[in-house]
Formats: sequence, C-alpha cells, structure tokens
Amino acid sequence: MTGINDPYGTNHDIRGDFRAEIREFLGTRRARVTPEQAGLPSYGGDRRRVTGLRREEVALLAGISSEYYTRLERGNATGVSESVIEGIAQALKLDEAERAHLVDLLRGAGTARPPRRRPAQQRVRPAVRRVLDSMTGTPAFVMSGRLDVLAANLLGRALFSPVYADPVRPPNNARFVFLDPHASEFFRDWDEVANDTVAMLRAEAGRDAYDRRLTDMIGELSTRSEEFRRRWAAHNVRIHTTGAKRLHHPVVGDLDLPFETFPLGGDPSQFLLTYTAEPASRSQDALNLLASWAATNDDIDESAPVSDSKTAGTAETSD
Repeated sequence: MTGINDPYGTNHDIRGDFRAEIREFLGTRRARVTPEQAGLPSYGGDRRRVTGLRREEVALLAGISSEYYTRLERGNATGVSESVIEGIAQALKLDEAERAHLVDLLRGAGTARPPRRRPAQQRVRPAVRRVLDSMTGTPAFVMSGRLDVLAANLLGRALFSPVYADPVRPPNNARFVFLDPHASEFFRDWDEVANDTVAMLRAEAGRDAYDRRLTDMIGELSTRSEEFRRRWAAHNVRIHTTGAKRLHHPVVGDLDLPFETFPLGGDPSQFLLTYTAEPASRSQDALNLLASWAATNDDIDESAPVSDSKTAGTAETSD
C-alpha cells in the first residue's frame, strides 16, 4: 500500500492509504482506455491533456454523475453500490482481478479499523503436508498470499533449490525474483514472471493491507529494487491460477512446466501450487533426473550449485 514508509502503523490512518490507492488505481485504468475504445467521440484531438478517458467520460459510461465519480476516485467510498461498481468496471474495461481489487480498495477505504499487530507465522496443517509428501512425482508447494514458500515436497524443494538458497525463512518467491541475481537465470521469462509477481502482491495488498509482514516486504523491495518500484507504480493486479513456467535449473537444465494453483479450504491466505510436465517430454526426463538428484542429497538447500545468492536479504525473526 501507499503507507509502506510507516510499516508499523504508528499514528497512521490506513484508510488514507486506501483512498490514495483508489485514486491511483482508477487513474491508471482511465489512462489506458481511449475514447475510441470506449465508443466515444474524441473531442480535442491532439489537444487533449488527458491520456485515456477523462473523469466525466468515465462517469457518462458508468451512468453516474461526474461529481459523484470524481468524489469516488478521490477515495470517498461510503455507500458505493454494486451497480455503480459494475458500471465503472464496464466503463474502464476491468477484468475479474481488477474488479475484485477495486472492491477490496473501496471496502478498505470505508472501514474504520486500526492496523493489526504483526500476525503470527503461518502454519501448514499436517493433513496438507501429507498431501504434499504423497505427490512424489510432482513438485508441489504451499504458498502464502505474500508468496512465502510455507511448505514443499522433496521434488518441490529440489526444483526451487535456488530459491531455498536464501537463508531467510520462509523462502519468498518475490524476494528471490527481485533481489537474487540468479533469478534471471532460473526464470527464462524473467520479465513476465516479475510482472506477474508484482501484480499478485498488489492484489494481496488490496485484500489485506493490515498484514505488516506484507507491507514490510513491499517496503524492502521498493527500497532495494528499481525493477520492483517501476512495476509497483503501474498498479496492475492479476489472478494467476494457471499457466506455464520456463525454468533453467542449475542441475538439470531447461524445463517447461505447466502449473496449477488450488485454494486451501480453511486457510484463505494459502494455496497449493503444483508443476507438471508433458508425458515423455524432455521436461519430464529432467524432472525424473531431478528426483534422482534430490534422493541422493540429504540437504538440498546446501547442495544446490548456487552460492552467492545467500547474500540477499536478512533473516526474518518469528514472533
């Protein structure tokens, strides 16, 4: 959120952060939609001072008054109806993730709630750990909304051995992507992964801006990574439940692995992430080789051929 410079919430009204987020989010969404795309005449031509839609044009498309939309974009989120949200979503061509993010921001701006204390470290239920361990041929992980790797099976730890090389626990995928120099080698489509990572964190921050671990991490990444700062300023959000990753593992080389994510019942901030390979493919052969390598290494974290990544970051203390 905007208040990352006040990570401990001292004398800080976090609703102001939500109001600023609403303004910046809606402003960036307006900027990407042209009058022509919205089916409106473009008055002023090259003399238009606004990139994309003006506020009054959004209001017209959403079926609300210009004054009301202006107040809403400035963060006055009291009593916003479902029909208004739907009208704005259609006017700005918001996708499912963006619409959900807007709802989260509006809810946060209209809720009087003091910041929470730092939450206790998340725990993975024993039954979920047993499910992970039973998936012997599939790299599998339990991830948190802030992209902590909370648990992994043996093949998952082998696949993510470069991530586990960071001594900070729990390992965090966002910190690896932006603070570890090996990330651009591990993720062959690093730029796409970086965009997705920030978009997922932005959505999580909208859902729970009171998570001090999340705001602390966003502050660290913003301070240490220009690549993160630039993407964070774009206010993009994304639902990232399926796709494919192109990896280069330091032991077995290139892998092309489709992935799926599954929410965990009873733990809304956790999800199960699995990778698979096409049968009889080179990637499947590489996974088989990786499983053999993992079985012969007692300590995957230390045996992975990645050494200097351990200089990234400082250890996180538990509560």
